[in-house]
Amino acid sequence: MTIVELANRVNAVCRLRGRFVLRSGRITDEYFDKYQFEADPRLLDALASRMAGLVPDGVEVLAGLEMGGIAVVTALGRYRDLPCAFVRKAAKGYGTARLAEGADIAGREVLVVEDVMTSGRSRSPAGSCGRWARVSITRCVS
Repeated sequence: MTIVELANRVNAVCRLRGRFVLRSGRITDEYFDKYQFEADPRLLDALASRMAGLVPDGVEVLAGLEMGGIAVVTALGRYRDLPCAFVRKAAKGYGTARLAEGADIAGREVLVVEDVMTSGRSRSPAGSCGRWARVSITRCVS
């Protein structure tokens, strides 16, 4: 599948029309539903295949942000043979009480992978995780 075919497929699957209320409270008649490509194994695989080339050399762990970034980072990890961490919005108050589950990120070169970037606000949990685990997060792929 070419990059144009892939983009057209994502658009056809994810662009919804109707009446939608955005997080900001604004109302729109179009909405990009990222969960549609994440729930489609073939489409997610095609996206991960294309994203694999965006992973810089030296990255030791891929970190996916809750919730949508988890599917993307797991698929991408298959192509780059890298372990994955799953970053919560806030540390849970029970069990391990970790902010990041999965691969250990402390002291490692971490690439944050997000499913869809709109305002950039979604990177803040990654920054919190970086401070908590003493990780320097210098790159984010969306």
